[in-house]
Amino acid sequence: MPNLSHGFLGRIGGVSVGSYASLNLAYWVDDDVAHVDENWRRLREVIGDVAIVRSHQTHGKTVRVVRRENIHERPEADGMVTAERGILLAVSSADCVPILISDARGTIVGAIHAGWRGVIAGIAQEGIRAMESLGARPRDLRAALGPSIGQCCFEVDEDLARRFAREVEGSERHARAGRPGKSHLDLRAIITDQLMRAGLPRESIINVGPCTKCANDRFFSRRADASSGLQLSFIGIRA
Repeated sequence: MPNLSHGFLGRIGGVSVGSYASLNLAYWVDDDVAHVDENWRRLREVIGDVAIVRSHQTHGKTVRVVRRENIHERPEADGMVTAERGILLAVSSADCVPILISDARGTIVGAIHAGWRGVIAGIAQEGIRAMESLGARPRDLRAALGPSIGQCCFEVDEDLARRFAREVEGSERHARAGRPGKSHLDLRAIITDQLMRAGLPRESIINVGPCTKCANDRFFSRRADASSGLQLSFIGIRA
């Protein structure tokens, strides 16, 4: 879609070192500020001088509508939608599922950060409702679920697996037994079901990239390293 700018970044291409090597874009981890500054400079060298809008992510289900007049605000939210040009919506992750959404014409877009708490709370459905408020029709939306923890590595306590089964319709289909007292959940499959229940056609939902823990050499993963950096996923309508 030539009128869109979007991407899922990995950890390669920056100057940070150690657990943050190399393209960490988060200031609130324990990385060297000068390194993060340089990483942002390199990113902007590629994407140009465009407004990048982020929120304070809290693992909740709040989705904000971004307009030109509020791009400098940074409230608590785990999703953002906009119909305005020249704005990049960006979410950070390091195992949670980044979701990028657009309508078929590329005139309404959304970016969502979905950790397990957000999945239980229904962040994906909230994102679709917010896009509907801007005039989008769910059947015309397209969604890409980016690099995130895979079922292979997302092992949780049985109590949490049972909570998913109680609170998230159909999630038991995407669980398998792990070690004693543990289960493995497929977050991207669960989110796919949620998006379909919100009205998206199955063929309009794709998975992009590998399990972040398995591919920790290319993507940040808190499961692989609790003190890791964060990667950025973004989408916007070109000015």
